Amino acid sequence: MSAGTFTPRPGAAPVSRMILAQTALETRMLLRNGEQLLLTVIIPALLLTLFSAVDIVTVPIREGGGEKSVDFLAPGILALAVMSTAFTGQAIATGFDRRYGVLKRLGASPLPRWALMAAKTLSVLITEVLQIVLLTVIALALGWSPQGDPLSVAALILLGTAAFSGLGLLMAGTLKAEMTLAGANLVFLLLLVGGGVIVPLEKFPDAVQSVLGLLPISALSDGLREVLQHGASLPWGDAAVLAGWAVLGLGAAARLFRWE
Repeated sequence: MSAGTFTPRPGAAPVSRMILAQTALETRMLLRNGEQLLLTVIIPALLLTLFSAVDIVTVPIREGGGEKSVDFLAPGILALAVMSTAFTGQAIATGFDRRYGVLKRLGASPLPRWALMAAKTLSVLITEVLQIVLLTVIALALGWSPQGDPLSVAALILLGTAAFSGLGLLMAGTLKAEMTLAGANLVFLLLLVGGGVIVPLEKFPDAVQSVLGLLPISALSDGLREVLQHGASLPWGDAAVLAGWAVLGLGAAARLFRWE
């Protein structure tokens, strides 16, 4: 046995390994949180099942036929799932991490701050994949017939995730945790009703439609609906709205986020 075989080599792990470890931790914490599961999984699944099975909201059916309520509802519920994780869930979790000093302590660790944000983003994406798989299985069981290009769907979901993540981090990094909790849940409820998720924007007055159509949830739900329900190519208008919100939200969060 050569000398020095068991000589300690203190030092930080590679950044990639630290990001993966933090991502796994963030994901486990989210999946173990009952309130987060209610928001990200149970509520979207219940809304999809209820509004597909019961004729509560009259959805627009284009001439040409054969479309069911679930064909309209499924893309909107997928958009809601993205918002619930990337915006509401992330804002609340990050806000309380900031309040209890978790972010400050992690900021003093070998894990760079940008790597912490990267781990949170990867955790959001992993959770969204699980959500989409579950909701897709439920929608298919209810008779959903999706169309369109999966790459267009992926592009819209990534743009939506960036937009909602930026807004969630902006809220969590500038407001107190209690205000973030109340504000994020309030925004979730308002956008659920007024974002074209389950209530078509055509049900609102014309003057209001033009404003609601510029919201990120409206752009995401409408874009997913164009692709998955009508088989359209990537809707560049909706993609541009999401990209604009992503730039504004992430840019503002980068400048205004307070770690303490």
